Amino acid sequence: MTSLTFERYCDEIVSQTELLTAHVRGADLTAPVRSCPGWDLGRLLRHVGGDHRWSEEVVRTRATGPVPGGLVDDVPAHPHEDESFLVPWLVEGAKALSVTLRAAGPGAQAWNPSVDRPAAVAFWARRMTHETVVHRADAAEATGAHFAVETDLAVDAVEEWLEYSTFPEAHEPRPDLPDLLAPGRTLRFHATDAGNWLVDLTGERPAWRPATDEAPAGATVRGPVKDLLLYCYRRPAPAVETQGDEGLLDLWRTRAGFWLEA
Repeated sequence: MTSLTFERYCDEIVSQTELLTAHVRGADLTAPVRSCPGWDLGRLLRHVGGDHRWSEEVVRTRATGPVPGGLVDDVPAHPHEDESFLVPWLVEGAKALSVTLRAAGPGAQAWNPSVDRPAAVAFWARRMTHETVVHRADAAEATGAHFAVETDLAVDAVEEWLEYSTFPEAHEPRPDLPDLLAPGRTLRFHATDAGNWLVDLTGERPAWRPATDEAPAGATVRGPVKDLLLYCYRRPAPAVETQGDEGLLDLWRTRAGFWLEA
């Protein structure tokens, strides 16, 4: 369960977007984004702004089913856009989403793509916060800017990922991937500045919990929580160290990231 408040998420959507735009001001928007193959900075901004506007529509209309995702997926249709348009457009969309979320309130009903999560507006406040944080990291890496994130925000983002890793899509058999669950399979994530999490892959579905001990695990990922977050999302995370079954870690990240493939 998230430790951050709904109001905090509404604030962070705007502040993280403003930090993102600070990373790209004066940069070449045709510069490639290594962590998002095929995208340049301009297309990254277009994607984030599209995400904000798409989720704002979901919340504003109290959608009861999927909303067309053209705003998110039409990135190739907008090449070589200018900073003077994209930056204010991006901030405008973040502010509009924040206002709409607050007007709805966290308990209002609105569709989300997960069958395992209640159809509540709170989902979108959290999801769009961390969507913006991770893509801010992409922008910072592409421009050489310093990426930092508050510890409690990074912890919540890691725990959101861990929650997704327990969804049926993350562990049910797939013909194109090995099975994830098996006896003896455990993963430990040790944030050197924020604590530990244990992921148990030995049961009928994955489970995770905060951990206070250092019991052995089949694989361990260790580093600052900011870098653990980047590692989960397969972003460059130079401060992360791994031990144990690398293949299992890669399989878990692939399976837990099923929703990024949609």
